[in-house]
Amino acid sequence: MTPPMFTPDLPGVGGKIRVRDEDFEVEEVPSYEPSGAGDHLYLWVEKRGVAPEFFARTIAQKLQVSPGAIGTAGLKDRHAVTRQWVSVPKECAPNVGRIDGDGVRVLKSGLHTNKLKPGHLRGNRFRILVRDADRTVNPDAVLDRLRTQGMPNFYGPQRFGRDGSTVDLGMQCLAGRAPRRIRPFLFRFALSAVQSLLFNDYLGRRLRDGLFRTVLDGDAMAKWPAGGMFVAKDVAAEQARFDARETVTAGPMFGKKTYPTEGAAAEREAAVLSDNKLSPASFGGFGKLVLGTRRHNLVYLDDLAAAWEPDGLRLSFTLPAGSYATVLLREVMKTDVADDAASPDDGGEDEQ
Repeated sequence: MTPPMFTPDLPGVGGKIRVRDEDFEVEEVPSYEPSGAGDHLYLWVEKRGVAPEFFARTIAQKLQVSPGAIGTAGLKDRHAVTRQWVSVPKECAPNVGRIDGDGVRVLKSGLHTNKLKPGHLRGNRFRILVRDADRTVNPDAVLDRLRTQGMPNFYGPQRFGRDGSTVDLGMQCLAGRAPRRIRPFLFRFALSAVQSLLFNDYLGRRLRDGLFRTVLDGDAMAKWPAGGMFVAKDVAAEQARFDARETVTAGPMFGKKTYPTEGAAAEREAAVLSDNKLSPASFGGFGKLVLGTRRHNLVYLDDLAAAWEPDGLRLSFTLPAGSYATVLLREVMKTDVADDAASPDDGGEDEQ
């Protein structure tokens, strides 16, 4: 289940993360700011030590409204200091002061025309302290490779649950053996965990085969950083566009409506399903939960920086929605990064 590294030939600094909540800061990069008018009150909220699956419910209880009235663009880690927008009905304005406490506080607010929904964010900005890092190891070579060639867009270990328990549950759900009274949130997350595992398997095979930055005949290509998708037919021309950072290859989040590839690319994806004892038909019968989509195989880190501090190595960078800081940390530290096992870094574009 552990994907290969992109920089296995370069030394890591070791160390520890999340010794304290404040060592791991995550700030949402929103798709838009509140306009100043509308029926929804946007709250810029800071939290620490609050599990993402309970965050909206906690705010709803304090405001005495239904959890369904609370809108968020993405989930944020529990063991961290995080800042994000939350939308509530504007009628809640007189009671906003009740939210402060129990690790949550409101920093600012503004009105807007629509409720926040998952995916309404561009990305997340991170500031992470790696404590007890080895100061004799220079991380520059790792950082330079990631800056110039991009970071493999693997899902982090927290996506899969402790010892893969969430994936195991997802496989049961796909086979029609979901436990009785399973919570809808967990049902959706378990199915998505299987999709994520298959994506990691697919991308790991590309990395091991030396195809991470190679465009294949029939590959699904996506404009970078965002935009339309198309199939690579003229491989030489598409490789040139890829090398110029105009496009990236896009791997499968398998489902009944996944954008199709062709030729060699399609054969590789079919092998991933077959080797995991699944087929396209495995994803039928779940409505909109596993429609399928595409995910960038790599992301570029234009603002990646590192600096030594008295307590360790401070990393700062911005990732697109749905990408995992733990993937970058593993490359820099060369250790299996212990992390929240029950929650993703954010709700990202791949949540279905």
